Amino acid sequence: MNYYYPDFTRAIHKFNNTSMQQSTLLNTEYSTDVQQEPIEHRFNPYQDNGGTILGIAGEDFAVLAGDTRQTVGYSIDSRYEPKVHNVGDNLLLSANGFSADGVQLVKVFQNQLKWYHFDNNKDMSVDSAARLIQHLLYGKRMFPYYVSTILAGLDKEGKGAIYSFDPVGSYEREQCRAGGAAASLIMPFLDNQVNFKNQMDPESNGTKQRPIKYLKLDEVIQLVRDAFTSATERHIEVGDGLQILVVTKDGVKTEYYPLKRD
Repeated sequence: MNYYYPDFTRAIHKFNNTSMQQSTLLNTEYSTDVQQEPIEHRFNPYQDNGGTILGIAGEDFAVLAGDTRQTVGYSIDSRYEPKVHNVGDNLLLSANGFSADGVQLVKVFQNQLKWYHFDNNKDMSVDSAARLIQHLLYGKRMFPYYVSTILAGLDKEGKGAIYSFDPVGSYEREQCRAGGAAASLIMPFLDNQVNFKNQMDPESNGTKQRPIKYLKLDEVIQLVRDAFTSATERHIEVGDGLQILVVTKDGVKTEYYPLKRD
């Protein structure tokens, strides 16, 4: 025996009609623009955590400095997150950009440095360290470390050496290099004060390029402080504190100076 409930049947028909109308409304008014947007199929785990690093080579020393602020967009995650590391063997290493990748690169390098000691029973030279970092970065070229890397140390002649790397391992030795959020602000300053770019020797009546010379340690420290003080005025991802590491034949010395916290 079949039972018929007219009120219940009318309610079901009303519900179905309402659902169809709402579905039509969504398809015509709301989802038209959404459907036209391409669906992106990608995995993007990277983020930029701000901060800036700076390296300058002297005649018998090398300086590597970085601010201590870590950010994500307009938020400050930490006011003290050191970016410059004393990794041993009178070597200084900094990897700035995506903080997790920077920490991992430094950790992998330190592990490789220990194995180098076990296998060779001697300290690693700065040029060998640069080559090792090149291999580590190039080996991850398909999923690269999202960092700007600077290595500092003393070469075999005792002169300061600064090596800069791109994320896939291309590197070169330079007298100075800045990386990170405020690199575009600091590098012109370094080109003027350290590299003497487009400057003529005053004694040559404008006929000879001004020769590059090594700066003294106290001059470099003051220049680094001035560079970061200026950068904090113009870039929100730089600030809080300035960590300066100096490597000489006697070892590594660390200095710290406060920066703006706003």
